[in-house]
Amino acid sequence: MAQIYRGKEIFKPLNTGRIDERVACVREYIANIFFYTKNGVTLMIDAGYNYERLREKLGWLDIDPASIRHILITHQDTDHVGAVETDSDLLFSDATLYIGEIENRYLTGEVRRRVSMGLYKLPPVRIDNKKVLLKDGQVLDIAGIRVECLLVPGHTWGHMVYLIDDAYLFTGDTIWFGPDGGYSFINMLAEDNAMAKRSLAALEQKLRARGARPKIITGHTGWTDDFDFAFAHRDEVCNAWRRQKPHDPDAPVNGYDESEDTEVRARGERLGSVKPIYGKK
Repeated sequence: MAQIYRGKEIFKPLNTGRIDERVACVREYIANIFFYTKNGVTLMIDAGYNYERLREKLGWLDIDPASIRHILITHQDTDHVGAVETDSDLLFSDATLYIGEIENRYLTGEVRRRVSMGLYKLPPVRIDNKKVLLKDGQVLDIAGIRVECLLVPGHTWGHMVYLIDDAYLFTGDTIWFGPDGGYSFINMLAEDNAMAKRSLAALEQKLRARGARPKIITGHTGWTDDFDFAFAHRDEVCNAWRRQKPHDPDAPVNGYDESEDTEVRARGERLGSVKPIYGKK
């Protein structure tokens, strides 16, 4: 994977640290998992890889894995559920998972996850945690934290995004941020790219209609509070085959290089938003 995507500016993960007083982030290779804290309760958004340094990096943020009782899953790809798979370290074995009822069909084996334009089917994922199955539009109250669950199919059939306290939108693999704005996520990894674009447009319309302007936080390319930037290319898909245009000078050549992800930086620096670079492709 590191070689396939090298130099293409596809993956631009945040390093481990804090976006603000509510949201913390752990970097796992090219992916980010997030933690939202309020009223003394911390929700985990996605569960990353089966990552050997997860406990270490949680320590940089002073988060005890045993304190995590609620995990919101956007979708079941192994870079989003790895830490709760049965062959993981089971740091979160006592946590309840919240996952869309359609997405759960992957976990039951009713459907198989397809990638590479449908040419390959991935092995099924096994998880033993207690699960709560979610419907589109469902609103949860978890210890006084409002969580709205919004279905955005395309990357996977049952992909969910989570609007938390109307202020933070955790989008998983719905949006890919390029230097000139947000696109539908990577073409090679979608079950249905056309559906993914329709879902992204519908999500934008829904948020605009209610006047919502949350911080928009992605699983692989950082965050922004610029709403127009986030949906600038909602009718286009990130193309995994080529180097991205316009060129992003801040994009790592190798997204898997974690050398700049350190405890000193995690404790001492806030994680800035995506810097827009506007230009023609």
